[in-house]
Parts: sequence; C-alpha cells; structure tokens
Amino acid sequence: MALTIYNSLTRQKEEFVPVEPGQVGIYVCGPTVYGPPHLGHAKSYITFDVLVKHLRNSGLKVRYVQNITDVGHLTDDADAGEDKIQRQARIDQVHPWEVVDKWTRQYMNDMEKLHVAHPSFYVRASQHIGEQIEAVQALIANGSAYEVNGNVYFSVEAFPEYGKLSGRRLEEQKEAVRVESRGEKKNPRDFALWKKAEPGHILKWNSPWGEGYPGWHIECSVMATKYLGKTFDIHGGGLENKFPHHECEIAQSESLNHAPFCRYWVHNNMVTVDGIKMGKSLGNFKTCEDLLSRHSAEAIRAFILSTHYRSPSNYTEEAISATATGLTRLSQLQSALQELIEKQAGAGSADADAEKLCVEVEKKIVACLDDDLDTPGAIAALYSMVTDANKLLASSSLSSAGGQRLLSLIQKWGGEILGILAPAGKASAELDIAPVMDMLINLRKEMKAAKKFDVADSIRDRLKESGILIEDTKEGTRWRKA
Repeated sequence: MALTIYNSLTRQKEEFVPVEPGQVGIYVCGPTVYGPPHLGHAKSYITFDVLVKHLRNSGLKVRYVQNITDVGHLTDDADAGEDKIQRQARIDQVHPWEVVDKWTRQYMNDMEKLHVAHPSFYVRASQHIGEQIEAVQALIANGSAYEVNGNVYFSVEAFPEYGKLSGRRLEEQKEAVRVESRGEKKNPRDFALWKKAEPGHILKWNSPWGEGYPGWHIECSVMATKYLGKTFDIHGGGLENKFPHHECEIAQSESLNHAPFCRYWVHNNMVTVDGIKMGKSLGNFKTCEDLLSRHSAEAIRAFILSTHYRSPSNYTEEAISATATGLTRLSQLQSALQELIEKQAGAGSADADAEKLCVEVEKKIVACLDDDLDTPGAIAALYSMVTDANKLLASSSLSSAGGQRLLSLIQKWGGEILGILAPAGKASAELDIAPVMDMLINLRKEMKAAKKFDVADSIRDRLKESGILIEDTKEGTRWRKA
C-alpha cells in the first residue's frame, strides 16, 4: 500500500511504514467512563474505525488496542481536582465501579449502533495497577521521578525533549501552563505518576509509597507498551489529548524504555457547537444515544466523515439532516441493484461498463483513503458513481452479475468500511426521518401561529401514537423516539 498519514510528531504527512512488515500496532485513547458518550467521542472512534478497516483491507494484520480509563483521570485533566469517576459516584451516591460499568456498557452499545467495530481487545487501567507501580519504581530508580509525601512525580527536566509533540518546549513554558503548582514539586510543570489517596478515597491500592492510585498518563504508557511493544506504529486520540496527556506519555515511556515510544501520532480534531468545543464540562454535548434516537447511524457517520478528521466538525441538526438526505440516492441505488439481482434481469451487454466503472471508482476511493484518510473524497467518489450506475440500470442491459458487481462495491466501501450505507435488507428500516420531522415541526409551528391549535395538537398526538415525542422547550421544539 502507499498510505500517507499526517504525523503530529513531525507535523507533516509521511508514508506509513510499519515497524514489522505486514503488521500494525495501534493504540487509541478510549473514554473515561463517567458519563454518556457524545458526538465528540463518536468522531474519534469512527475516524480510527475507518483507518483500521482500511489498513486491514490493504492486507495488513492489525492489532488495535483501546483502553478504558476507569481510574486516575482528574477533573482538570492534569494533577489537580478530583477523580472524575469518584466524583460522579459521589453525585450519584453509588460505588465508583457502578459508574464505570454503567457507562462502559453504554459506550460499547453506542459504538455498536454506530457500526464501530470493536478493537482487537480493550484494556482497563484498573487491571494494570501492578505494572504501573513497577514502571513508577523504575522511573524513580533511573532518576526520572521522585517521591514526596506519598506522591510520585515525573521530573520534566530529566527529559530534555519534553514538548516535542505539542511544540510546548520546556524552556518556553510559562506558569500559565495548566498544571497543578504544588509546593512539594521540584518544578511546577512536573506531573504525577502516583497520587496519594486522601481520606475517604475509594479507588486506591497499596504501593511502596502508601495507599494511592496511578496518574492518568502512566496508565496509557504501560498498557500501550505491554501489548504493542516499546516502539509501536500508531497512537491515536483526540487533539485535546495532545497536551498534556500524550506529551507526558512520550516522556515517561522514552525515559523508561530508552526507545522511541510511537512512530506516528494521529490526532482527530474536535466537534464544535457554534464554534465552541463540544464537551461534558461545558454542558454543550450531544449524546450518541440522543442523536441515534433521531438520526440513522449512517447519517451520523456520514456527517462526521464528510469533514476531514484533522478539521473541526461543526454540529447542527440541519447538517446531519442534510447529510441524511444526500445518502438517500446511495440507498436507493442499493435497493434498485438488489431488485435487479432478484429478478435476474438484463442481457448483460452493459456488464463491461459496470466493471470499468467499479474499477475506476474503487481506485479513486483507495487513493483518497491512502491520502491521509481523506474520507470526504472517498464519499464524493461513491456519490459520483450513482449517476453512472443509474444510467446502466436504466439501459436495461445490465445483468444480475453486473448488478452484483456494482452492489458489492458500494456495500464494501459504503457499508463495511465507511459505514454510511445500511446493511442489505435494513436500508428501508434505517432511513433517517429527521428531514420529515423538521417539516412536521415547522408545519405545527405554522398552525400554532395561525391559532389552529387543534391541528397543532393533532400533529403532536398522532406522532406520539407512532412512538415519537414532541417537546416544546425554551430553546425551541425538539423531538425524540419514545
């Protein structure tokens, strides 16, 4: 293959050459499971889902590891604040593991509905405490870390290359860097490898430094290298994790193993709402569950993949609905081809044209995905074939074999790899109803403005009977499936 990928470490596109010929090791930062997955999460995992599927389709054997952060991720994303999971458990008045299990199940359920394939395996931070303690001990032994009052910190001055990923070189960093300035640190930029458990802290383990829990960063370093080796191919994650999380991963891992940590760093950009990053802390997030109640998985994936992974995706309901409308032509082509195959119609004189079209389109799609995972270009190539395929269908000279060739192409790339086409037999059941709902909500609004309240109420009641709830809020009217 001739895949080129943008490497955040070198800040340029590079030809992808795996450490071991024919094999790829990829680690992607998974969710911190303290709340519902949202569209921002979906962008990241859909992006890497397509990347992994493309690598495998190219003939490479891929070991894809994704972590579940179930301890150690503090509320300020650095060294200050409360463990996010323990905080949520306190709010919900449940044990932290109840929070973890609830939201881990929700995450996996939502990803399955979005046609995101499971990684080769998941790894949980809490199941690797022993290895993390050993890594911290080794970093203390080689002078890269130090212990103070039950807390262990990594000394950034012991790693002169600190900042090479984010561009925040140590000598250029100011006190405004978002890290905790604890008096016990030798340098305010040092970060925690192990945290002392305060009284009442539930998620804690025995260690040489007393009861405590691991820092967020050391978790990923240990798990990634345990399952992929000291130097592996691709580390993926959201752009917001580049600093401090990924920067700290590099410092720890390379200080510990004296070898490059990862060859290619791949970061997807964020999802925004009115230009502001979507996130739980900002309260502007749209959960996957909520979006899936109003839109098809294919429309959500197409919305995300219609923007390059390194560019921000600005969420609006209208944007997803418009994407769903665009997908209609592709799903209609699928249905028409299935009908042709079932009827065994056509003399076959157009089969050569169908084969030529498939070869050309597949070549374009592969070229796009090889070019830094250009999913917008790949989708455009699929859309471009619809007109030509419909002409072949209209000519009545396409055999079932020719129709099967065209169908196999759009199901492979549109369905299996990009995931923007519903599986065969489900196309009609999974149609996105958002455009129709927008029309009905506008009609109901017009009826209310005309004081035809009985008609407006009838629309609401009839929809309720069909399993769709209309809700009038201060922000406007919204709908969801009951």
